Amino acid sequence: MATTWTDRLAELGITLPGVVPPVASYTPAVRTGDLVYTSGQLPMVDGELTARGKVAEGAEGVVEPDDATAAARVCALNALAAIDALVGIDSIVRVVKVVGFVASAPGFTGQPGVINGASDVLGEIFGDAGVHARSAVGVAELPLGAPVEVELIVEVA
Repeated sequence: MATTWTDRLAELGITLPGVVPPVASYTPAVRTGDLVYTSGQLPMVDGELTARGKVAEGAEGVVEPDDATAAARVCALNALAAIDALVGIDSIVRVVKVVGFVASAPGFTGQPGVINGASDVLGEIFGDAGVHARSAVGVAELPLGAPVEVELIVEVA
């Protein structure tokens, strides 16, 4: 059984990515007191978005909900990488809140299911300490044409 979050990641075969460089004037994560807030994280892997476009079901030229859910998982791991770089992942006491934004095509109402990609990976890693409050919001556009963006607030020791 894992004794640290680092051990738990290894058990799951998850390697945190490098911190995604900011695309504008902000920092990836900030600590105040016993909380760390991340900036919105996009589904970036090796400097490239994993998907682009608005989320909808079955329409040509859009991102399918399952692909957006996978992208939300990438966003959450990018947020954890930012936290790890700032304070170390093993200092996390619990995940407090997840805020997810979904670039939604007209009529798409599956934002909660998409953001489950972030929530589920946090649950896999942190167990009960990963249970969190959450918002899942549909928006018209996201930076760089991303289909999803995720922010985390975590309590740290």
